[in-house]
Amino acid sequence: MSAAREEILGRVREALGRRAGAPPATVPATARIAPRVPAAPDAEIEQFLTEVRKLSGVAQRLPNRDALAGALAELVRIEGVKRATLWSTPELTAWDVAGTLRALGVELVSPQAGKRTVAQCELGVTGADGVLPETGTLVLRSDGERPRVVSLLPRVHLAIFTPQALRADLHQVFAEAKDSSYAVLVTGPSRTADIELTLTLGVHGPKALYAWVLEGA
Repeated sequence: MSAAREEILGRVREALGRRAGAPPATVPATARIAPRVPAAPDAEIEQFLTEVRKLSGVAQRLPNRDALAGALAELVRIEGVKRATLWSTPELTAWDVAGTLRALGVELVSPQAGKRTVAQCELGVTGADGVLPETGTLVLRSDGERPRVVSLLPRVHLAIFTPQALRADLHQVFAEAKDSSYAVLVTGPSRTADIELTLTLGVHGPKALYAWVLEGA
């Protein structure tokens, strides 16, 4: 196996005009992508919401916590939510997301209840450690209070975050996440296409994605 590997690498070197042990070639300036320069926050939020909607997601701006409570009630009604699981972050606790869901008659399930039990929840609620306006992407880092099963197993994923979650591009995201053991990048609901390119939502993840920007938190 080692001899075959060296033979393959030798052919690659020959094709590139390189020799074994030579220092890496300098990356030309034209191959480097400059960091993205963000627009004003209001424009960044609108671009993010637009991109999420293009991906079959539901995105909106919420002016305050009263609007958040009303939006949760509407989501529970539309999606027929009976059970939900959520992160236990300070932000979601401060916004009393759990209390609002309980008041709406939703049963709350612990993210540690087991994958099968969590997957039976209609709704998983998370925050966002970053959002990328250019692609409508949510950045979710994982730890004890932010289990990744919350965003991956329930039928509906709801992400609630403030404008402070805006990030310019992946340069910034990767720099912030370099010490994280795990991170998920979510761009729209789960999509799967068969050999005939028939698109289906929700086969390998949430069927619906809601992204709410809470501005008056």
